[in-house]
Amino acid sequence: MNILALESSTDLCSVALWSDGKVDARDAEAGQRNSDVLLPMVDALLAAHGLTARGLDGVAFGSGPGAFTGLRVACGVAQGIAFGAGIPVVGVVTLLALAHASGADRVVCSLDARMGEIYHAAYEKHGRDWRTALEPVLCTPEVAPELPSGLWTGCGSGFDAYGSVLTSRCAGRLECVVPDKFPHARAVAQLAAMEFQSGRAVDARHAEPFYVRNKVALRVDERKA
Repeated sequence: MNILALESSTDLCSVALWSDGKVDARDAEAGQRNSDVLLPMVDALLAAHGLTARGLDGVAFGSGPGAFTGLRVACGVAQGIAFGAGIPVVGVVTLLALAHASGADRVVCSLDARMGEIYHAAYEKHGRDWRTALEPVLCTPEVAPELPSGLWTGCGSGFDAYGSVLTSRCAGRLECVVPDKFPHARAVAQLAAMEFQSGRAVDARHAEPFYVRNKVALRVDERKA
């Protein structure tokens, strides 16, 4: 089975190819240039493995939450490739991909959502499977949901931006923070492989981003306040 994975929910744009359990990945700091960077990386990755889209069995993408434009780019490219090749799609929640990439088993994930807010969730690993301890939410760091009992590993740009506030909110339940972690296509590919193998892929027309937020900017009066 060959699965192509795409992730562009943050400034780090990445692609990965999952091929019978082995993963090869590429990434680049794209900023707002996700649409310029993503497709050339896909072409280079497939060419390196002697593949075309017709040689894929499925496409996965980081569905969100994250930067609106990046989510739309990843979803749109995934749909385009899947439609052309007649293959199914899997969307992977970016916060779950972040947890998977952390290497820990109990992870609280936080992404800087701008405008003084974060995308926040927590996950626990049981064997090969992840269970959701806190559903993804959009909130200010000061009101981040309380963690279940036990010790947790924190990761994500939310901890970089609001580390002291989030550490206080975690109320002694934060064992450590893993720095410089972002959602990555490698983790998206690994998680998606289990979804494909379990028959939970969908037709490309049903793929859609997972925004959480429905507002992308502050009004002038809100910025002044």
